[in-house]
This record gives sequence, structure tokens and C-alpha cells, in this order.
Amino acid sequence: MTRVLVIDPHAPDAGAVNEAARVLRGGGLVALPTETVYGLAACALDESAVGRVFLAKGRPSSHPLIAHVLGEEDAQGLARSWPDRAHRLAAAFWPGPLTLVVDRASGGPIAVSGGGDSIAVRAPAHPVARAVIRALGQPVAAPSANRYQGLSPTTASHVLRELGDSVELVLDAGPCEAGIESTVVDVRGSQPCLLRPGAIDLRALRAVMADVSRGEAAALIRDQLRPSPGMQARHYSPRAILRVARDRDSAEALAASLSAEGEYVGLLVRGPLSKPASPRVESRQLAQDPKAFAHSLFATLHDLDALGVNAIVVEDVPGEDEWLAVADRLTRAACPR
Repeated sequence: MTRVLVIDPHAPDAGAVNEAARVLRGGGLVALPTETVYGLAACALDESAVGRVFLAKGRPSSHPLIAHVLGEEDAQGLARSWPDRAHRLAAAFWPGPLTLVVDRASGGPIAVSGGGDSIAVRAPAHPVARAVIRALGQPVAAPSANRYQGLSPTTASHVLRELGDSVELVLDAGPCEAGIESTVVDVRGSQPCLLRPGAIDLRALRAVMADVSRGEAAALIRDQLRPSPGMQARHYSPRAILRVARDRDSAEALAASLSAEGEYVGLLVRGPLSKPASPRVESRQLAQDPKAFAHSLFATLHDLDALGVNAIVVEDVPGEDEWLAVADRLTRAACPR
């Protein structure tokens, strides 16, 4: 049965941290908070434990995970080379929600890489995640603690609802700050390439490295071996069917139409609703600011799933770069099953 330990997100209790490290050393799985979402952690150097992560999530073993480290020195130990652009981005954003894809060292953990020659690494900023990595003395593989293609968890209760007894221990530090996954940048080629938009937006990346390009992830998902997690067409999906409407009026009209057909509908718009919803529409208002919107998005979708809605209608977001990560999540969540 899964144990849950409540832990202070700012001053982690040594007893809880050491217990998490003990479980990880024994090949177990620990759900722990990061500043992005809750991760399903295993010792990255234990192939059997990493295999349990794939099994618990129902995730194909060819889809790479992210190795979480304390900083550049640990990351370099997993990499065949560490280019200057990796150093510059790490210096600017680590610890924090940036994942770097580099060439994997010949002795690096192949299971974490999904069998490929690259490895995705990041240094999380959350005090609990850092304390566990430090106590373990090794990197941890920690994809989001949810079922494959499902909603990422931003609270411990989301983890328990998604994974149940597949996890030995959950460290409950309350809700995650960003509420959306890390940004992933591939630094292996001649030009750094954004593979997955995330909590650090493209404008911030380009302020440090002006030539960061936007990758075409849709082309990359056709490859069997992928350099990064989060590259499949369908991902981040609630149980309910999600549809994106072009504007608020269209979203409200679609929700009303679906409810009139007997559906129980969730409706997400930015800012106040323009008219009352029907009794069969659960309306939620999200922020006009992209970071605040991202912080609440997954949690709101989890809440609507828990209510049992059949369909969710979301007002589309603006096309500016600041909204790129949210737009990516909505596009993938709405991809047909």
C-alpha cells in the first residue's frame, strides 16, 4: 500500500527525505514534487527500477525519461560531451525548469534514454526534489507521476488517483509552483532547438541564446527513438474528451450545445463568463496571464475529471510566444484518441 508523507516544501524534514532515499536505493518508486509537476522517481542508474517506471505509467520503453541532477557537474557525468551552449543555458536557468538534451555517455543509463544515444537532464529547483537527490547521491529518473498520455499531476492527490499502489511512497509538499512541465532544449546540433515548450518561455531562452529555434516536434514523433519526452501527438489528456474553441463566444456556444444534447460539460475560459451557463455546464475561469493560466490548467482539468464531465471545452489562447507551452498542451490534449 502506498505511504504518504507530508513534507514542508521549503524546509524538508530529514527523516522523510532519508526514507525516500532508502526506498529509491532499494529499487522502489517515489512520487516527489518538483517546481513543475510531481515526478515518479526511480534511481536513474538502476535499470530494473527505471523499468518499473515505464510499467507503472504504461509508457513505451522507447520514450525517454529525464535524469534529474543537482547541477552541471552531475549532468556532465551522464553526457559524452557538454557543449558551451549547454553551459550557458544551465548557468542561466539551473536549478530550474529547463531540460537539456545532450549526447549520452557510453556508460550512461540507456533505459532512461529510451535506448537512444542522447539523454535529457535537468537540475530541479524544488527543495524537496533536491534534498532527495542529495541524500540518494545519484541522479533520479522522474517523468510526471501519471499514466501514459494522461494529465500531469500537480498535487499528491492527483498522483494517488492516477497511479494508486504502483508507488511505494509519495512525498506530499502541496501544489507545484509552475503547474506545467519543463522546457526542453536540444543542444547537440549547430543550433539549439526547442523540443518542448514549458515553464521557461521562448523569449527568456532567446534572451540568453538568441539563436534558439522552434523545433517541429510533429515531424520528430514519427521516429521510433525520440530525444525528449512529451513529443507524441496525444499527451496531457483528461479522461473527458477535450475540444478547443477559437474564442470565448464559440466556447460558450459549444458548451451549451453539448449540454443540450445531454452531455455533462466542463467549460474553461480566460476571464469572466459573458453569460450564465446551463446547469449541466461546469464553468471555470482561468487567468489572462500565461504563467497563472499554466499554473491552474492541469489542476482544473483534474477537478473536472473528478466531477465526471463527459466533455471539456476550452477557449483557445493567444498566439504569442508566452502562450506557446499552454497552446502545446491544449493541442495535444485535444488530439483524437
